[in-house]
Amino acid sequence: MDVIDLLLAQHALIRDLFDEVEQAAPEQRGEAFTRLVRLLAVHETAEEEIVHPYARRKIDAGDAVVEDRLAEENEAKQLLQQMDQAGVEDPAFMDNLLLLRGSVEAHARAEERYEFYKLRAHTTEAERRTLATGVKAAEAMAPTHPHPGTESATKNMLMGTPIAMMDRARDAIRQAMGTKS
Repeated sequence: MDVIDLLLAQHALIRDLFDEVEQAAPEQRGEAFTRLVRLLAVHETAEEEIVHPYARRKIDAGDAVVEDRLAEENEAKQLLQQMDQAGVEDPAFMDNLLLLRGSVEAHARAEERYEFYKLRAHTTEAERRTLATGVKAAEAMAPTHPHPGTESATKNMLMGTPIAMMDRARDAIRQAMGTKS
């Protein structure tokens, strides 16, 4: 699969998950939000580790394009982390969800317009297939919760594996105990 097609499909899935969280009955909102948090966390980590570094080298003004995307990602991660910690029962949850959705969707549009479009134009099909394989591998080992401040390939490589192990252990414990915190 082409990495651009893969990421566009994930952007569509993220939009669908936002719809699901917004429309879920209060007793089902937590499970839907957990899936959204996980997808956002692994998706952004893979972009930070694989896609953004490649875009820096391959597209015109790559550093500037990627730096803008990383700033957007950090902002969204901070709000997502706050929401993840507060839980869906927080009185501000739905207001924050709308803010997060706006931020994430604006970020996705900017990626699609300024990064993905240029990547498709400046890479071969073989390069994009290789990048897709790298994205899938990075997602398999990515943290499952947001960690603001790790928006670079280097930081993700240094801190990502231990953080991912802790996240996945915490997720397993929560699931076994039937809790969200």
